[in-house]
Amino acid sequence: MKLGQIFEEKKLVYSLEIFPPKADSPIEKVYDTIDELSRINPDYISVTYGAGGSIQDNRTFLLSSYTKNQHNIDALAHLTCIGATRENIDNILDELKAKNVENVLALRGDIPSTATDFKLGDFNNSQELIRHIKERGDFGIAAGCYPEGHPETKVKDKDIEILKYKEEAGADLFITQLFYDNNYFYEFLNKVEQKGIKVPIEAGVMPVINKKQIERTIQLSGAKLPGKFIKIINKYEHDKIALRDAGIAFAIEQIVDLISSGVRGIHLYTMNNPYIANTITDSVKSIVESINREQVI
Repeated sequence: MKLGQIFEEKKLVYSLEIFPPKADSPIEKVYDTIDELSRINPDYISVTYGAGGSIQDNRTFLLSSYTKNQHNIDALAHLTCIGATRENIDNILDELKAKNVENVLALRGDIPSTATDFKLGDFNNSQELIRHIKERGDFGIAAGCYPEGHPETKVKDKDIEILKYKEEAGADLFITQLFYDNNYFYEFLNKVEQKGIKVPIEAGVMPVINKKQIERTIQLSGAKLPGKFIKIINKYEHDKIALRDAGIAFAIEQIVDLISSGVRGIHLYTMNNPYIANTITDSVKSIVESINREQVI
């Protein structure tokens, strides 16, 4: 099923995200992760590229196919276009279609930090990729958005304008970059509404379970940590279990607030950890079900 149709049928969509194993690790371990996550019965599972992943790395597509064909859970395959030709992208789309994967998350991708004379390829940005996929048909298309602004964006609210371009190019929905202060998300939604953007926006939530992860997350995303979360880190950073459980509790509180404020979807970054995903899901399951018993308007 196309993801846009899921959002039409449900008032609140609940989805999960996983990533492929490292190049020297067996893919079977992530198959086992999908087996465990399937018991949550999410509306869909998205599959990212692994660290250092490229358009030639087909583990994303193998995991997407496994999700869809072994568990009948809709899969969203991440697809970056940086450095790609149209032929590269068409070959990938053909492979996904052959594997019964109907949805892609269209992304530009990151320019390698070590590149000095890097060639973008046939696509300059994600909206060009979205338009190309739309012209081929047969795919649901998701795109990314950034409540606190994209790290490369220097002009205030330029991201909102770009978001409108993505919608006009054919994006069916948006999934946010992670954030830890819901106020940034609500301010972002207000700007999106003022811009006339109509497609659903799903909130990306990443539970933080160790200090190293926090530092890397902040470095990569630029997300700001609220004061109460910094207190959690400082209090429990030397106790792994306590910090894990405090991070889970914070994520649950964040999700409950988002749902109570009318968010259209929760996209949980699982970090391939079924324990964390199950613990959070069990805590919010009745709330999600309650919302979805209401009539979609």
